Amino acid sequence: MEAPPGRNEIPWLIGVTLFGGLLAPVALVYSLPGTPAATAALLLNFEAVATTLIAATIFGEWVSRRVWAALGCITASCLLLTWNPAAGLGLSLPALGILLTCLFWAVDNNLGQRLSAKDPLLVISVKGIGAGTVTLLIALAAGEHLPGPATTAAAMAVGFLCYGGLTSILFLLALRGIGAARAGSLLAVSPFFGVLFSLLLFAELPAGAFYVALPVMAFGAWLMVSEEHSHPHRHPATVHEHRHRHDDLHHDHDHEAGDPPLPATGEHSHVHAHTELAHEHPHQPDIHHRHLHRR
Repeated sequence: MEAPPGRNEIPWLIGVTLFGGLLAPVALVYSLPGTPAATAALLLNFEAVATTLIAATIFGEWVSRRVWAALGCITASCLLLTWNPAAGLGLSLPALGILLTCLFWAVDNNLGQRLSAKDPLLVISVKGIGAGTVTLLIALAAGEHLPGPATTAAAMAVGFLCYGGLTSILFLLALRGIGAARAGSLLAVSPFFGVLFSLLLFAELPAGAFYVALPVMAFGAWLMVSEEHSHPHRHPATVHEHRHRHDDLHHDHDHEAGDPPLPATGEHSHVHAHTELAHEHPHQPDIHHRHLHRR
């Protein structure tokens, strides 16, 4: 059983609904028609860059030199894909729109990290219903018409599997386990699948700069996903509530009267206390490893 969001999580719920459910999809829809499909898919790698930058600079997540180098490779590739000498200021506005979409999603990812200890199904339901309702009302006010039943059903099926439903729940669980920066790093892999499908589905081939940016970005993505992190670290005493097991090096507490019984799977949720602990093991900036690092 998962812990539901409390009053303290309401600002984070509003934030993920606004940035991830409303602003990002709208920006992407307006940007895609002016960008080749393969180029648009590759530009989505900038979400990993923006997510990691926000996680490191605002929320204090540790980022190694290896990841900084990876971010440089991906950023350079995005700049190359955005360059358009024929456009004003030499930049493609649709490509900039996709980068703006990635920035909105990066904010969503980092705010979602604050919610990652709570029930992911409930969080995504609130986010989806809230953003979907607002978007629908805006579209109707702008004179848009509802699509036919077949198109609606197909869009909802694709959305559930690939965007706002199952994918979002799994991503929230990833934020819980490995933190925003590392989850964002793994996002750097998904656009390459988008490139593959776009080349298979569309006859339009990307411009020459795409073939220069692709290997540089692939190298940056490899640097990010292959990072390892281990050092002696200290956990301060704390009390909180989230879903957990008792065999993960951090939850060795005894159950008290009123706590739920242990299910067969070993995973359960209740308010529990952590005593101060110092140890060393490979870890990621999950909800128990948001400690500071010495430079």
